[in-house]
Parts: sequence; structure tokens; C-alpha cells
Amino acid sequence: HIIMLKTVLLLHSDRDPIPDVPAIFFVMPTEENIDRICQDLRNQLYESYYLNFISAVSRSKLEDIASAALAANAVNQVTKVFDQYLNFITLEDDMFILSNQNKEHISYHAINKPDIMDTDMDGIMDKIVDSLFCFFVTLGAVPIIRCPRGNAAEMVAVKLDKKLRENLRDARNSLFTGDTMGTGQFSFQRPLFVLADRNLDLATPLHHTWTYQALIHDVLDFHLNRVSVEESQGLEASPAGARPKKKNQKSYDLTAADKFWQKHKGSPFPEVAEAVQEELDTYRAQEDEVKRLKSIMGLEGEDDGAISMLSDNTAKLTSAVSSLPELLEKKRLIDLHTNVATAVLDHIKSRKLDVYFEYEEKLMSKSTLDKSLLDIISDPDAGTAEDKMRLFLIYYITSQQPPSEADLEQYKKALVDAGCDLSSLNYIKQWKAFTKMAATPASYGSSGVKPMGLFSRVMNTGSQFVMEGVKNLVLKQHETDDYRYFDPKMLRGKYQNLVDYTKARQGKRVLYGCSELFNAAQFMKQLSQLGQK
Repeated sequence: HIIMLKTVLLLHSDRDPIPDVPAIFFVMPTEENIDRICQDLRNQLYESYYLNFISAVSRSKLEDIASAALAANAVNQVTKVFDQYLNFITLEDDMFILSNQNKEHISYHAINKPDIMDTDMDGIMDKIVDSLFCFFVTLGAVPIIRCPRGNAAEMVAVKLDKKLRENLRDARNSLFTGDTMGTGQFSFQRPLFVLADRNLDLATPLHHTWTYQALIHDVLDFHLNRVSVEESQGLEASPAGARPKKKNQKSYDLTAADKFWQKHKGSPFPEVAEAVQEELDTYRAQEDEVKRLKSIMGLEGEDDGAISMLSDNTAKLTSAVSSLPELLEKKRLIDLHTNVATAVLDHIKSRKLDVYFEYEEKLMSKSTLDKSLLDIISDPDAGTAEDKMRLFLIYYITSQQPPSEADLEQYKKALVDAGCDLSSLNYIKQWKAFTKMAATPASYGSSGVKPMGLFSRVMNTGSQFVMEGVKNLVLKQHETDDYRYFDPKMLRGKYQNLVDYTKARQGKRVLYGCSELFNAAQFMKQLSQLGQK
């Protein structure tokens, strides 16, 4: 993008010359973008050029820009060139993703294709490492890296360790000189970076969930903190009766400024519905008070009682009027969350998502099941075909012993009758045979939603499940004995004791990042694609 006097223009759009205006470029250092910058230099579009590259630009590309500037007699116009190291997206204070555009290039499907070439895998790993390097440059700290052996996480760890070491070796130009985090939130310690492969746990992203933010991500169109909701515009009367009008699409931004969102995004949905009603009742009480004061201000007569009452309420009305902007903002947020929560509730009711959530919780915690899995799959009123497929995949993944061939055929017939595509099951069978995993790495514990742990409940990853996994990894030493250890600051030093992350000490922070943020439907699509190969 280019920013000109508060105007944002796409780099590859048609742009008229403005020779007396400076332009700020904010772009990825791709071949196409470099070529377009060179074209702008040749066309003398702007007075001066401030080039900001999202990730580090290579020497060869810098030479291309220099050659174009020299040929266009515009060397002095290229005022500044910056490597910004911002090749990642921060969704929340403790949550980031590595990519948005072209995310399919580093997706689960891309990494796990059976026909992937070594060169393609290297390219994917390089893209992930570049984004992670940018993240740690922005964080201002060199991490200690831990990862399991023998999977993509180890490949990323090796490459990231090498990239960090190379940067630290050049003391004059190191991006980590002094470790700026030393005086910040990680005072007196360096961050521990634990790299995990999605293949360690395929059940979690398929799990139906019960918290507000996770449900929004699962059942609505939720992307980069913006949710889109279809709103019915009411009923239109006709001689034949009433028919629904065309639905209107409305988008809302769920941001850190939204106090209700910050407070309740990790809450179980019933609590959210109750909180919305409480906020609405509070707003109506405040609104009624303003109306009452306005009515009193219109008192007639000049008896002492009326004048005294008028004097007392003038101050109250003045206070109420001064708080009007806050009241209007509260009304906007109430309307927002009423509409969003209603849309979520419609999905819960129509698909019986509470039934799925409770049943999957019992499957994953190995609790006693109160009804047959086949009954839920065969129930035409319980969920969509995708819901049924997700439930069965979780059952298959978490089962210590796979079902017998006879039982499996019975399940498959019920799934096909329900309209399910079995391609994803084909892949899960291959995955389970390859990994020889008899169960998921960790369980939820008792049924029901527990309060948030260290991780925020983001997307549909069932973060309590992830949190339990992390606790086991650091509590049971033998489970991390085989994890590789990288410290880019040390010259292959001995193994060091790690900080015990299960102790909720004051000042500890956990940041959660992922190469790709998908919901269950998007993950199912990737599994199906892999199962068709």
C-alpha cells in the first residue's frame, strides 16, 4: 500500500503523477512489488519515496531499486529505506498469526500433502521462519526454543535458530542488541518459545465449543476480528400470509475498546446471554432516568416545592446529559452483541450444538456416555452433515482402539445417509496409522467449561485442552526429555533447567501464535482434500 496525505492507495492500482507530494510505501519485498516501485521511479510519480518493507528486502532487490532510480535520475528522491520486520498480524495483545494473504501456501494441507517436494517444503518453512523472526525482532528478545523431534516443528526450529544466530553474530548490525525486552514485560528472563506441530492434536480444531468468541469463529463469518451477521428485516405481509424479507448482511468489529467483548469473549455462552440482558436492563434504567428528569424540568408553577425539586434535578440532568455519549456507546455495543449473540443462538438451537459440545467433552475426557454415538449421527434434527462428521472424527481420533470393521461400516453408512463426505475420515485413518497414536495427547478433565487458563480462549481451538497439554508437557519431565533445545545466544551449551510454566506467578505472560487461524469447517475442507489424494 501507499500512504499519501492520509490517502491509502493500492500499489498496483492506476495512479496519477503528483510530483510535489512525498509518498510512503508499505509493501512486501516481492518481485511484483519491487517492479512496480521501479516503474513509479521511472514515471516520476512523486516528489520523494519512503520505502518501508514488511520483511527484510534482499540485497539483489535493493540493487534493482537502485538501478531503476539511477536510470530515472531519481536517486536523491529515494529518501529512506526501512526493513520494518512486521510480517505477522497481531489480533490481540496475546495472540498473533503469521499470514493472511496467500495463507494457503503455509496451510496444514500444504505441509502435509503426500506429493510435496523437498524444495516446496523448504520454501514453506522459510516463510514461517521469516514471520517468526519478524515477531521476535518486534518483541525485542532472543527466545529459547523447544520443539518435539521428527516433524515440521523441528524443521522450523532449526531454521529459526540458524537465522537468529546469524543475526547475533554481527554485533554491529544485530537487531537484538541489548535485548530491549530486558526492561519490559519479560524482565530478568528471556521468553521460552515452544513450537508444536498441528499433527500432535487433530481433535481440538474439530471440537464444537461453548464459549462466546469460539462460537462466533465456529458458526459465523469471523475474520481478522470482524464478524458478519445476516439480519432479517422482518416480515412482509401478503395475501398468502407473511413471508420473510431478504436478509441484510451487517459487519461488526470486535476490538479491545469493546469492554463487553474483552470481559465476556471467553465466557460460556449462557453467561454471555445473561450479561447482554443485564447490560440492556442497566441501559434502560439510565435512559428512563433521563426521560424522568426531562419531564420534571417541565414543571409548571412557582411554589416552593416545585422550585426546590427543579433545583435538585437540574444538577442530575446536567450530569445525565454529560454522560450521554457514554450512554450512546453503551447502546451501540448492546445492539452489536444482541445481534451477534442472537445469530449464534440461532445456530445453537437449529443444530443442537449444546448436545455436540457435551458429548465431545465426554469423549475427550473418557467420561461415561449417556447415549449412543450412532443415535446422534442418525438423528436428522441434530446438526448438519459437517457437525456429524466432526463428532465422528473426534470419536475416531480419541478412541484408544479403533472400531471394528463391522462397527466402522455401520458408522460410515449412517454418515453417508446423513450426507457426509468421508474423505476426511480417509485421511484421519492414514494419519492415525502413521503416527500410531492411541489417544489424544491430553484430555479436558471433567465435563463442562472451566475458566480461562493462561491462554485466552481464541478461535475454535478449545484452549483449555491446549492448556492441559502444556501443563502435562512441563509437569511430566519425561514427556519433554525428547524435545530439542535451542538457545541462539549459547555456543551449544549444556541443557538448562526451564522455567516451570505451570506456576501462575505474578508477571508471567503467555503469547499464543499460529501459522494459520482456521475454524472447524475450514480445517475439515483441508482434511477432505488430503483424504482425496
